[in-house]
Amino acid sequence: MTTKVSDNIKSKTLELLQEYRQSQDVKIRNQIVSLNIGLVRKEAHHWSRQCSENFDDLMQVGSLGLLRAIERFTLERGNAFSSFANPYIRGEIQHYLRDKSSTVRIPRRMLQLRQQSNRFIQAFRQEHNRQPSIAEIAEHLDISVSEWQSINLAYQNRDPVSLDVSVKADQGENTSLGDLVPDPGYKSFQLAIEDQIRIQQGLAQLEEHTRKVLEFVFLHDLTQKEAADLLGVSVITVSRRIKKGINSLKKIIGSD
Repeated sequence: MTTKVSDNIKSKTLELLQEYRQSQDVKIRNQIVSLNIGLVRKEAHHWSRQCSENFDDLMQVGSLGLLRAIERFTLERGNAFSSFANPYIRGEIQHYLRDKSSTVRIPRRMLQLRQQSNRFIQAFRQEHNRQPSIAEIAEHLDISVSEWQSINLAYQNRDPVSLDVSVKADQGENTSLGDLVPDPGYKSFQLAIEDQIRIQQGLAQLEEHTRKVLEFVFLHDLTQKEAADLLGVSVITVSRRIKKGINSLKKIIGSD
């Protein structure tokens, strides 16, 4: 019975997603949210047991992730919507919790500009169906490109990143980011706190596809399979790009 209900939700969701793509009708989008709110509830329950944040607040934050997934889902790739949406929901909640527990104090003006940029980026995506350039964001905020890069870098570097961070693997057991990298030799590649700025600068120098894989896996806590689903590539391709990216970052950091 449960399987039948689940299959009905999946088929109805895909049908509504097709309608929403053509009409952009908010009522249809809200139907998709209602059908899939269980995905948000599951993540909110998980994180509410691990922190002091209110369950209802986590539901609201997770729902934003669900909305982002609806806007970005591509029917042609043939992915299950739930598999596509879960990383967005989880990522939205994790980013919220990180913001609440940030150990590095960011100046108020930087935070205000960052919040303004988030609203601008969201509106820009909806209107133009693409990500705004750095220059467009800076122009909207009435600041220089270099100042925006400094703000973005400060915001990204509040928390240390390490391959020892514990994450959930595809099979459900806990593992570390290092364990998700096929070659054990890469486990020694640590992103210490004092190297954060250099790491972010190094990522910016990588080829786009490789950079996205590293950001998804190491900064957004996705498994290789989740990253592969989001990017529309195989897990093997993700694994190869991780190896390539880590080697490139080692060279970049070593040459500094």
